[in-house]
Amino acid sequence: MTIREQLERREYEYLSPYAAKSQDSKGRKMVEAECDIRPVFQRDRDRILHSKSFRRLKQKTQVFLLPKGDHYRTRLTHTLEVSQNARTVAKALRLNEDLVEAIALGHDVGHTPFGHAGERALNKVTGGNFAHNEQSVRVLDKIEKHGVGLNLTWEVLDGIVNHKTSGTPFTLEGQIVRLSDKIAYINHDIDDAIRGGIIEEEDIPKALKAVLGASSKVRLDTMIHDVITSSMDQDRISMSAEVDSAMIELRKFMFDNVYLNPKAKSEEDKAVAMITKLYDYYLAHLEILPNEYQLALEAGESKERIVCDYIAGMTDNYAVKKFEEFFVPQAWQ
Repeated sequence: MTIREQLERREYEYLSPYAAKSQDSKGRKMVEAECDIRPVFQRDRDRILHSKSFRRLKQKTQVFLLPKGDHYRTRLTHTLEVSQNARTVAKALRLNEDLVEAIALGHDVGHTPFGHAGERALNKVTGGNFAHNEQSVRVLDKIEKHGVGLNLTWEVLDGIVNHKTSGTPFTLEGQIVRLSDKIAYINHDIDDAIRGGIIEEEDIPKALKAVLGASSKVRLDTMIHDVITSSMDQDRISMSAEVDSAMIELRKFMFDNVYLNPKAKSEEDKAVAMITKLYDYYLAHLEILPNEYQLALEAGESKERIVCDYIAGMTDNYAVKKFEEFFVPQAWQ
């Protein structure tokens, strides 16, 4: 019996009846030989972790564009916090940690430079055909490895495409990531907003603090414990009505005071204009796209889709660099 087979057997012996078992996966698009050590979801986690799109998250905006401080979250640190929250819940509920971690690490690899501002820009220029959750699946399924994709399991891709609030993940592990994403960004965005002088802890309504706690640490602990308690031995992942209602109100507070705050978002119009101009430029100069995108064009992909793929994959810094190269006059050498 291989190590993988032993681990698969252990899943049946230890994990909850509601857990997704590696051996029961719906599989991959392309059949491939099994690893003798790692079950399928662990292999998927490793593939995402070693991908170029995952590494680029370190220079992509979470909330604050190109922050000068070293301690503001990026899209990468957000992803790691989502993964940590999700694994804590999965371990407590005896669900599949490998699947949870794979979904969490891959859920935002399709995000654009400049966060949701970049997403809005690409969605507008493509006529409403861009969403970062769908792009994450496209990156992992079609763009990575020079257009071959990572050949991930159905369960991982389902969790990624359904991680938004409106999504309905098939597995409980996917449901954990969907909720852990929200828990992570609400709490760490409060921390960053306080660091950036946008809000103060005292601005958070007392009624919400009475339910969730008077600090980011306590609120995070409250939400995680509540998810575990409410979901124990259940066939769905949820929160108690009281904590869920308070979290929804706290998210609304963040939209009113941070996400839509003119001070925090004063540069976003510039980012949208930059992404729009880059999109138009590349459409008119397809010949300068990297070779792998040229091959995708030759394979029949639309030029609009390919340009969108290329720009969505850029980091904040690279997008600024290319914009300066194309549109800012250079000093004479």
